[in-house]
Amino acid sequence: MDKSSTEYNRLSFRNTLVRISVISVVTTMTVAWLFISATSMLSFRQYADKNLQLLAYTVSHSLEAAVVFRDGNAAMDTLNELGKQGQFSSAVVTDLRGNELAHWGQGDEHKLSRDPLARVVSGWLFPKPVQQPILHDGEKVGSITLTGEDATVTDFVYRSLSVLTICLLLASLVALLLTRHLFSGLIAALRNMTGVVHDIRATRNFSRRVPPSKINELHVFGEDFNSLLTEIEKWQLREQQERDSLLKRALHDPLTGLANRAAFCSALDSVLSDSARKTHTALLFMDGDNFKGVNDTWGHAAGDEVLLAIAERLYDCAANTHLVCRFGGDEFAMILENVSHDDEVQAVIDAINLRMAEPIDLHGGESVVMTLSIGRAVASQAATAEGVMEAADRSMYLEKQRHQRAAS
Repeated sequence: MDKSSTEYNRLSFRNTLVRISVISVVTTMTVAWLFISATSMLSFRQYADKNLQLLAYTVSHSLEAAVVFRDGNAAMDTLNELGKQGQFSSAVVTDLRGNELAHWGQGDEHKLSRDPLARVVSGWLFPKPVQQPILHDGEKVGSITLTGEDATVTDFVYRSLSVLTICLLLASLVALLLTRHLFSGLIAALRNMTGVVHDIRATRNFSRRVPPSKINELHVFGEDFNSLLTEIEKWQLREQQERDSLLKRALHDPLTGLANRAAFCSALDSVLSDSARKTHTALLFMDGDNFKGVNDTWGHAAGDEVLLAIAERLYDCAANTHLVCRFGGDEFAMILENVSHDDEVQAVIDAINLRMAEPIDLHGGESVVMTLSIGRAVASQAATAEGVMEAADRSMYLEKQRHQRAAS
């Protein structure tokens, strides 16, 4: 996954959280708006019903005299005066026998001019007329029937619903802002963790850690994650050390620490694959003279001391320029690079013989002088590593025979 795709995933995750927060807030506020509106409307309906009953009771007292004297005009004047206040849409006054004395109602023009929603609200608040008896000296002399239409209550419903809607919208906006602020901390913490994990996967860098988070749960998770990374880093370090140790044992002689035959062959193949290096590279094969006598006389521990001394002296002669190897036993080899003339090769051989002429002190107080039979070959003598090594081995064998003849 490249950087662009990672950024896309982060943006997608952030957008997902924003969508979730918006849906949650809108859903919650909608449900709250519906619940509060329904509760308010039920309360308003009860209020309107009680108010209409109280209005009918009040009007009945105002019409008492007109009904007793059966004065329809006076009753009509009373209804007309009260009806102008817009507290009911129609009123019917009847006597004790049910005969109509007065009837008042709003005109058709008023009904048509009203808001349809207002008519619906008014019809819901006042679903049926209220009938109130008209009493005189405690006895019923008539009745009044009112059909409700309280403009004041209807306006109050409008204003209440409007204010409630505005308040819920403001609350939704505040909730969204707070949610976005909280999500920003969550997204930042998750982005830090994602960055650490991506860095580990991409570069195998276990040194990076998750920074502290303001969210307690994520902070605890980050600390546990960092502890896990510390353990993984330790395991990786141990694994790397073990790999290095295995590689060193695979390419180095365990006694002397010099390169072994495998490392020697690999280096020689590298030289032969480069024509420029090949023409300026020589090969030395070396074998100890009378090394078996050292083991037979002083033991294998003394033999190991001699081999370590030989390795140290050859390494000094190589001067960090040439590769020194031990094949096994008292067999050594050296790859000489950047040599242009045979005199340079001979100078290295002379330096080796000069160092080997120095006595080797053993732990038992004894000392021994070890000489080497040194054969040489130029890398350009053969096309393959085996061919160059065979040429150097033949040269060393001839040198060893010369040493034997000189000793006899």
